Amino acid sequence: MGLTYLQEDLVIIRQSTPEDLAALEAIYPAAFPDEDLLPLVRSLETNEPRVLSLVAVNDGEVLGHAAFTFCTAGQSETPLAMLAPLCVAPNHHKQGLGSALVKEGFDRLKAQSVEKVLVLGDPAYYSRFGFSQENDIQTPYPLPEEWAQAWQSVSLGPALRVASGSLNLPPVWMDPALWSA
Repeated sequence: MGLTYLQEDLVIIRQSTPEDLAALEAIYPAAFPDEDLLPLVRSLETNEPRVLSLVAVNDGEVLGHAAFTFCTAGQSETPLAMLAPLCVAPNHHKQGLGSALVKEGFDRLKAQSVEKVLVLGDPAYYSRFGFSQENDIQTPYPLPEEWAQAWQSVSLGPALRVASGSLNLPPVWMDPALWSA
């Protein structure tokens, strides 16, 4: 898949490249000052081949990023993906960039036969994409009780195969701190 253009060709959504890492290292701390997501972002961008990583770019400037990690659940081979992290530079919020990154990711994942996308995030935000509470697939570590509704999924088409059990993710996701308050 090529490029997706938004806002009269001003914003391009494309696959990230190694040259984008410096920009990602700048926007994540600005967008999430209370969370250190840089080790995760660096690992996904440099060490993990099973990731669809997209950036929103305007005139050469990276404005947003979304990573979708390919995964499975339990004993199933059903192709799944986990959306995380998702970030938009604070001075570009409320412009539809996050939504565009998610929707472009969905389109590319569908083309790769991914059946379901999972996310650990704010239900008020992610429900706009069709996400709802996930009950069949468990996170690698127990979630804090107040996060129960934040574990969500959306099917990308008719469910051809049922996936259930514990989520199988690459080692970068096996840090318990990523799954706790």
